[in-house]
This record gives sequence, structure tokens and C-alpha cells, in this order.
Amino acid sequence: MKMRMWTTHLHDAGLYSGPEVLVVKDGFCWPAFFLTFVWALWHRMWLTALLLLAGSLAVGAGGELAGLSQTAQAVLGLGFSIFIGFSANDWRRASLRRRGWDDGASVVASDRDAAEWRLFQHDEGMVLR
Repeated sequence: MKMRMWTTHLHDAGLYSGPEVLVVKDGFCWPAFFLTFVWALWHRMWLTALLLLAGSLAVGAGGELAGLSQTAQAVLGLGFSIFIGFSANDWRRASLRRRGWDDGASVVASDRDAAEWRLFQHDEGMVLR
């Protein structure tokens, strides 16, 4: 079983409940690799989505204007997608911080459910989101 690092982010849920908790995987993000700006829209990262769309268009147009072959343009686009995949979860953590979420504990677990379970066992006053 492969273990991964997960970061937790806490947000005050209100007067009558404990803090909300969001768990984000550390490492490569496959949905961001394949869906780029749609992934950012899903996570309500509006400016990031706009920049990813502009970046994708710029990479495509730049390769065309530079006179690159179709293969070179595909490799350039693949490199851009790989960069997005490796950076996406870091961008998500930064977005959460800007929206008022505090960094919580880091958890090592095999998947998201196990990470939430380990965190919940550690502190039962949290509301998982």
C-alpha cells in the first residue's frame, strides 16, 4: 500500500460547530494535468483558471508562431501540462490561505479517506469537509 502526504486546512465553521477541515494531497495532481483550467474552476480558483487558460493559449500560439513542428508543439503542450500537474496542489493550498483557511497538521495515509480518519482520530472536534 502506497502512503502519501496530505496537508490539512482549517476554517472556522461558525459558533455552533468546530472548525471545518479540508484535506489536500501533496504531490502530482492528475485532474489538473488532464483538465487544467476546469480543475481550477472546480476549486473556485478563478484567477488561476483564467491564467491557466491564457497560458494554454499562449503555449499553443507561441509554438505555432515559432514554426515548431506538430510533434514539438505536442511536447511543449505536454510539458506545460506536467508543470501544471506538479504545481496544482501548491496553488490550491495558497488559494485556501488567501481565503482565510489556516494550515493544519500534515498526515501520512494511503488515501483521502484514511487521511481524514487519522485526523479525526487525533482531534474529534473537527468537521470534515
